[in-house]
Amino acid sequence: MNIVGRVIGNRYEILEKIGEGGMATVYKAKDNILKRYVAVKVLRDEFITDEEFIRRFNTEAQSAASLTHPNIVSIFDVGHEENIYYIVMELVQGKTLKEIINEDGVLPWKWSVNIAIQVASALETAHKNNIIHRDIKPHNIIITEEGIAKVTDFGIAKAVSNSTITAFGTTIGSVHYFSPEHARGGFTDAKSDIYSLGVVMYEMLTGRVPFDADTPVSIALKHMQEKPVEPIKLNPSIPYAINKIIMKAMEKDISLRYQNATELLKDLSMALKDPEGSFVKSNAENMQYTQRVPTIGEEAIMENNENEKEYKEKTGGHISKHPKAKKVWMIVVIVCIIALIPVIGFFGTQLILDAGQPKDVDLPNLAGKTLEEARELLKNTQITIETEEEYNEEVETGKIFYQEPPYIEGYQVKENSNIRVKISKGTEMVTMKKVVGMKFEEAEALIENELHLKIEKKEETSKTVEAGIVIKQTPEEGEEVKAGSTVEVYVSIGTGIKQLSVPYVIGDTEEDAKKKLADLDVIIVYEEDTTKVNGRVLKQSIEAGTTVDEKTKITVTVNRIEAIKTGIVNLNLKSLLGSDAQINKDENGNEINPTVTVKITVNDEVVYSSTHRKDETNITANVSGKGTVTIKILVDDVRKDMKQFDLSVENPVLTID
Repeated sequence: MNIVGRVIGNRYEILEKIGEGGMATVYKAKDNILKRYVAVKVLRDEFITDEEFIRRFNTEAQSAASLTHPNIVSIFDVGHEENIYYIVMELVQGKTLKEIINEDGVLPWKWSVNIAIQVASALETAHKNNIIHRDIKPHNIIITEEGIAKVTDFGIAKAVSNSTITAFGTTIGSVHYFSPEHARGGFTDAKSDIYSLGVVMYEMLTGRVPFDADTPVSIALKHMQEKPVEPIKLNPSIPYAINKIIMKAMEKDISLRYQNATELLKDLSMALKDPEGSFVKSNAENMQYTQRVPTIGEEAIMENNENEKEYKEKTGGHISKHPKAKKVWMIVVIVCIIALIPVIGFFGTQLILDAGQPKDVDLPNLAGKTLEEARELLKNTQITIETEEEYNEEVETGKIFYQEPPYIEGYQVKENSNIRVKISKGTEMVTMKKVVGMKFEEAEALIENELHLKIEKKEETSKTVEAGIVIKQTPEEGEEVKAGSTVEVYVSIGTGIKQLSVPYVIGDTEEDAKKKLADLDVIIVYEEDTTKVNGRVLKQSIEAGTTVDEKTKITVTVNRIEAIKTGIVNLNLKSLLGSDAQINKDENGNEINPTVTVKITVNDEVVYSSTHRKDETNITANVSGKGTVTIKILVDDVRKDMKQFDLSVENPVLTID
């Protein structure tokens, strides 16, 4: 179905098709009420008779419309018209992350982490609203021209309470980014989206997906069975912490994966500050397993119990009076003692070992504390502090802004352990040096390599300073500036007058000539030459190849051949003659000289001549000419009127009375 040019919902004018997905086609449209451009997603023709697909399509609208987040594409409207099911959403200008990966291959790790943080933030909001995306992949992440990530296509999202099995009895999504549980068709929840985001990070930083094969089934099996090659082995420039984050996000066991997007966000943010840190913790450390250990002699006890039961039945329950029963009980006691010896030994040894082990203590949050305050908090724990000072313009001088291990509510460490902290040195300041008078290259090297500041070059014309020399600087010499800030350097470009070689434009159209002469001050004049092509340049005032200053005046003569047009002249002769129009009669009643000769000239050329009665009121004549012509009315060769008549207008008519 082609709906380009159509207006749907009495509001959205479909302009062009801009994309196509598995379920829908996306169009650019104009909202004629709010006067803005939007994207309209329309269900594809083959699905409009499928109630299941229509339900999914409506689910997308209801799910996504409830989400408001700067990293989620906004939904504005949803509707149904005839066989068209559509969703109106925010029109995002940019490229998909897949297109960027295809163009650039391996992406910078800081940029990739920043994108992952934005996507994780979007997922955090969706998951808190019980919505799972279930198709996170680079194709569904749009990067705007400002570098903002927008997650789109909640086409297979489904509201859940805690978790949900794959909808419709089939697997939905893109197999390269499936979680193992998704590939199995099992339960999927927020942790499935986290796995897919881990695959996206893997692809951003290595330029390839972790699992690939000839068929979708083979890829799905790899997700379920194979461990991916660590991304750091494919790209050694990936920081240690980033590698650990990706591998944890892609754990096949959901209990070992990040349990929610908030946990992932915390580690991603920490990775930007400490990319080589060891703060990414495995969930396996917190898992404990219990198993039943068979008791030694268990079978013998069961056998003796059977013997006891048999003997009771024979003796009426008086076990102690039978010698055989005493023997059985003795065996039972001995077996129990033997069985208890290792248990007693184990717990005794454990008590001895525990007595010598340091106690677990709560790890305090030291962020924002001074070193003295931190030591006061830890004075009764025998925990030692390893300090390191670092500039940090966001944190007050002397305050702690980082600790390892990081603070997590309820997290404990052993007494006598060590905590590494970073203490802010405040904002690093640099004293600006003089660069005025230097060549730009020298100033650039001083500012960037020695002062570790950024430089912004601005050009200025100067009649006194040689081109390439720094004229002025901001900030000036001796001023204190923040480390990493930008220095504005103004560099002379000499007189600043650009020299041009005049191009040859004779024979060009007026428009082409103007384009070629864009850097000159062009004056267009017109001249008619019927021997040359109409609308073409006849001559130029400066010869081609001449070197001139930019904005020099140049006159270009363009051939303009006026077309011959025809107009109508309406003449009221009686009104024009006035009293002379009166016709006299002799004594016999005969009219005396009732007629006159009327001539009409165009630019002094007679185009009409005829005899008319003096009292005629409606004489019509056709005249032709170019542009504005001079019309003269002559009666018996005497000029009675003269008018200017513009023949260039549509259907020209001139009335003379």
